[in-house]
Amino acid sequence: MATTEAVHGKRWFGHPIMSAMVAAGWLTLQQAIDPGNVLTAIVLGLVIPRVVSGFIGPGVSLKSVGTVLRLSGIVVWDIIMSNITVAKLALSPTRVPQPAWVPVPLDIQHPNGVALFASIITMTPGTVSCIVDEHRREILVHALDCDDPVAAARDMKARYEAPLREIFE
Repeated sequence: MATTEAVHGKRWFGHPIMSAMVAAGWLTLQQAIDPGNVLTAIVLGLVIPRVVSGFIGPGVSLKSVGTVLRLSGIVVWDIIMSNITVAKLALSPTRVPQPAWVPVPLDIQHPNGVALFASIITMTPGTVSCIVDEHRREILVHALDCDDPVAAARDMKARYEAPLREIFE
């Protein structure tokens, strides 16, 4: 009986981060913190992750919160710097971009880690992950301005994939 209750409880709160995000999102959209909205946020935060759990799979336990925070800081910094770089490129009448296709070999095995790696690349202005090729174990990235694709791939692996491997594997 205790095992069934533990499993049942785990299923209802299997994605605590998603539950918190749904609840916070509801309260943000309502722009009011009153008992009715808080209760609705709690209910939605519990029910929505449970309903979509078949689509998103089991929750992932974070192995290193410090690595998550460090990676988050790196991603935010890179997004800011990339915005500045792309703006300079777009506003400079003399600068001509050198677009390139950058194959980035994948060492990470975890499917959520691969998806997050591709998402981080796409969120960073000036780069788009176009294909995640599972057979070749690589992500094909289009870079708006890249004079050295090998160095760009090495940089993406070091800045994003290495921390993701620490988190997921």
